[in-house]
Formats: sequence, structure tokens, C-alpha cells
Amino acid sequence: MTAFRFGYQTRTDAPVILRQQVQAAEAAGFDVFCTFDHLGRHLSVLEALAFAAAWSERIRLCPLVLNNDLHHPGILAQRLATLDRLSAGRLEVGIGAGHAFPEYHATSISFDPPQQRKRRLAESVDILRRLLDGEQVDHHGEYYDLSGFTSIEPLQNHVPILVGVNGRAGLAHAARTADIIGLTMLGVTLPDGNAHAVRWDPERLDATVTWIAEQAGERAGHLELNALVQAVVVTDDRRKAAEELAAEVPGLEVDHALSTPFLALGTHDEIAAHLFACRERWGISYYVVRDIEGFAPVIELLHAEDQSS
Repeated sequence: MTAFRFGYQTRTDAPVILRQQVQAAEAAGFDVFCTFDHLGRHLSVLEALAFAAAWSERIRLCPLVLNNDLHHPGILAQRLATLDRLSAGRLEVGIGAGHAFPEYHATSISFDPPQQRKRRLAESVDILRRLLDGEQVDHHGEYYDLSGFTSIEPLQNHVPILVGVNGRAGLAHAARTADIIGLTMLGVTLPDGNAHAVRWDPERLDATVTWIAEQAGERAGHLELNALVQAVVVTDDRRKAAEELAAEVPGLEVDHALSTPFLALGTHDEIAAHLFACRERWGISYYVVRDIEGFAPVIELLHAEDQSS
């Protein structure tokens, strides 16, 4: 069974708070510090990680996730390898196909249909893997054209790549190429361009994980599965918290709120037991949250469970 890992995703645009958060996350036992990639009034995703690297020593660093449509893979590989060197080899790369259509419209970037964006993502991941492995790349594909392209090499021998994607074709490619798959189980994008309806019924996730394992073949035992936890609610009344969230989140049913790995509801002991059960059923061992103080006791409980087993 893959050991638990935990990430914290910052949402701040204030440098002082960013410094406090990365130091607090490191002290609390988080394994990864994550940013996010959206246009607008936000800190730039990789520059924020470089800043975080300067104020930390152990914690790994991950953009969760880069919008592939905003980055050319050749240019991106050089920026990522530079960040890996500046952070003494602590980089993990998270990348996805992009979904926030208002950002595309505001910048006149074509918001292509999902399947097209996912094919472009797959091609980009193939290029990034080769460049981050130190190869010279000649690539003449559907979306990218590189001739004899090389990049500075990262410090790590193998920079882990997390691909956040859904759909059978996108997951199949990720299963064959990624080190980590970021599960989402999201539905239609809502009118604000950022939020989504959810499809968190456990049987659907069963089928998704089975599909990934089939497509991964011999790689399946080495793949890490990730879930971005959308809410941590520390409470003595777990069902009430589920009912309140189900009333707010389109597509969410109460029973699904209680079973999904994308929510952490209850006492610290209940949350730890829930995530342990999720790892047992689905193999999801890497969880990212947005609450350091509320989640830190859960890390202690689950690490203690791993050490005792």
C-alpha cells in the first residue's frame, strides 16, 4: 500500500502570508506546498513557488495544476528545471488541460473543445517528460513543433509529473505516462467559469480507478493517485456537514459527500478513518487540502497508522 502524502494549496496573493504558510505547512508535516495557475489578480504560479522555496527547506513544491494552454512545453520545461535547481531538487509538476473559459475569452486564447485540449495536454506531457529527462527533442506533432530543442536539466534525476484530467482517453494517456494522476470527478463547468458540478458517486470512482489500472498495466503499482480535497470541515456532526454541503454544491448527494475522497468531514479521528478507507478502496494516498491548522492533526494520525502497520 502506497504511503500517505499530504499537500497544502495556498490561495494567498500576499508575500508575507505566503511565507508564513509555507513555513507552517512544513512545520505541520505536509509533504508538498502547492500553488494554482489562473490568470487575473493572483500571484504567478511558478514565481510564487520560487519564493516559497527560499523560505523552506524540506517541503516539496508543486503547481497544482498548470493550465497547459498557457504554456509552451519547451519554454515551460526550462522554467520548471530552473525551479527544480533553485529549490535543491524539490519540484513536482502538476499540469492539466485548462477549464476556466473566462480567462481564455479575456485574453483571446481559443477555448477549444475538451477533447482537443486534452490531446494537446497529452502531447505537451510527452514533450515535458523528455525535456525534463535531459533529452534533445525533435517533435513534429498536431500542436507543437520542436527541432533539436534542449533545456537546462533539473537537479532531480526524475521530476515527478502529476496530470490532472478526466475522461477515458485523457486518463489512459496519464496512466501510461504520468507519475501521479490527479483525480477530479467533476462535471459541467458552472457559469462563473471556475466552479463545477460534481460527480462524486463512489461507483463512478470505482470504474475510473479500474480503468486507470487497466491502462497502466505494469505501471499501475507505481502510480500515485491524488485527490484535491475541496473542503475540510472539523465537526462533531459529520452528517450535518454533508447535508449543508449537498445543499450548496450542484450534483452532490449527502451519501456521496460522506463517502467521497474530495471532502474531509468530521472529527480528526473520523477524517483520518475516512481517508484511510478511501486509500483501501481506491488506492488514493496523496491528498491536498487548503487548511493547515484544521488538517494537521489528521496527518499525525495517518502517519502513526502507517508506521504501526
